[in-house]
Amino acid sequence: MMTLPVTVVNLITAELDRPIARVEPLGGSFDAQLVRVTIGDQRFALKWAAGGKPAAMVAAEARGLRVLAATNTIRVPAVVFACEATNTQPAIVLSEWIESDGHAPDPVRLGEQLAALHRCTAPAYGLDHDNFIGGTPQHNGWMQDWIAFFRERRLWPQIELAERQRLLPPHRRQALERVVSRLERWLGGVPRCPSLIHGDLWGGNVIADTRGTPVLIDPAISYSDREAELAFTELFGGFSSRFYAAYQAAWPLEPGYTERRDLYNLYHLLNHLNLFGEGYGAQVDAIARRYG
Repeated sequence: MMTLPVTVVNLITAELDRPIARVEPLGGSFDAQLVRVTIGDQRFALKWAAGGKPAAMVAAEARGLRVLAATNTIRVPAVVFACEATNTQPAIVLSEWIESDGHAPDPVRLGEQLAALHRCTAPAYGLDHDNFIGGTPQHNGWMQDWIAFFRERRLWPQIELAERQRLLPPHRRQALERVVSRLERWLGGVPRCPSLIHGDLWGGNVIADTRGTPVLIDPAISYSDREAELAFTELFGGFSSRFYAAYQAAWPLEPGYTERRDLYNLYHLLNHLNLFGEGYGAQVDAIARRYG
């Protein structure tokens, strides 16, 4: 059996007042560790990181799960215990373990519940804290204007990061600058409101319990244009036509969404370029040519 750090064991057992009976490693990502633990007759997901960016990511995940859970619109793993990193302890999130029998999430419920989530709104775009998209910091400072938010909080930080990582040859930099200068042309005049979105909604971040109930994991939440969420669901596939039909029946998208879709996915493709390298460069360039 895997051995947990003593500080992690002490924090968990003190909170639940029961010993950890079993630890099963599940891997992890971005230098955070993930295990399944058994405490009494219950199983939980436990993620922790000692410090730096990984610890900030763990803390942001806990905050995101709690915000989503508070909407009572769509299921997420319940956070049982969470703490931020200090000089003497790691960041921890202990959450409900979702039992699954391998069935896919119900696409109709997923579409309806995602639309309900998006109806949770705020007075402005952003969030009261920054978080992460994958392993990349995501800046969420409040802004009243969506186009300005998408430019200043989404595209520019990714472009500047790509510049620092030497992933922007001159032709790519120039094309992206043209896109940024023309956002009003493509995104202006569309009715919208700041909707609470999951923020990283690809197929791997939707699981199902034993009844097929959709469960969202690994959030990157913000109040954004809901079209940005729907666009990302289409980037890598994994969502059925029944999901989209259910969403549209619950809350139809505005006309012209398909013309804006790839522009919203530029954010995620730039992020993948920054995280994984030039393999995503051709897709970034294609979108930059289209919208620039």
